[in-house]
Amino acid sequence: MLLFEQLQLLFFPPRIARGTLPEALVRKAPPRAAEVERPPRSGRDAILEGSGREMLQRAGAGHLGPNLRVEWNRRLRTAAGRADYARTIVSLNPRLSEYGVAEIDRTLRHELAHLLAHARAGRRRISPHGPEWRQACADLGIADEKRCHSLPFPTQRRRPRHLYRCPKCARDFPRVRPIRRAVACVACCRRHNRGRYARQFQLQLVQPESRR
Repeated sequence: MLLFEQLQLLFFPPRIARGTLPEALVRKAPPRAAEVERPPRSGRDAILEGSGREMLQRAGAGHLGPNLRVEWNRRLRTAAGRADYARTIVSLNPRLSEYGVAEIDRTLRHELAHLLAHARAGRRRISPHGPEWRQACADLGIADEKRCHSLPFPTQRRRPRHLYRCPKCARDFPRVRPIRRAVACVACCRRHNRGRYARQFQLQLVQPESRR
């Protein structure tokens, strides 16, 4: 009888109830998403793009919607956001996610107001935070918006490594990064060419600093 019971245990082991396996044999479950340390957000955000298109549509600038791109840009350090009207791009600082959805929404509207103001102005030159921008902010639901945010982003001062000069007025333009495209002196363009770009006022590289 004893031999039969031993053979039965060998060939037909009893089922082990769930939760009774030795701890060394239990594989730990992967951590939940909330427990995983996620890297800073980057790249295109389709949800915010959809929200931006709806806002522009309600403000009467639906033609900007199809080309609108909203992205998280890790290169933004002290700025909460940035608007590029020429390419219809709104860039947001990934650190905004640390301050809640309301701050993300407000910054998105702030930058959309720049696009809206430029679209309404057409070819007319306007101030970045002038009356046109303030009106656009009001139309987008942030009438009390200020030109600069008050978020405690870390400031980082970097010494300019490149010096450019206007060939007309000899004004110097120090830059941290090299200029990758044709840029002209705004003052000379306004004074001598009605604010339009003129090649004769294009900034010239004077002093590139070598890396040490």
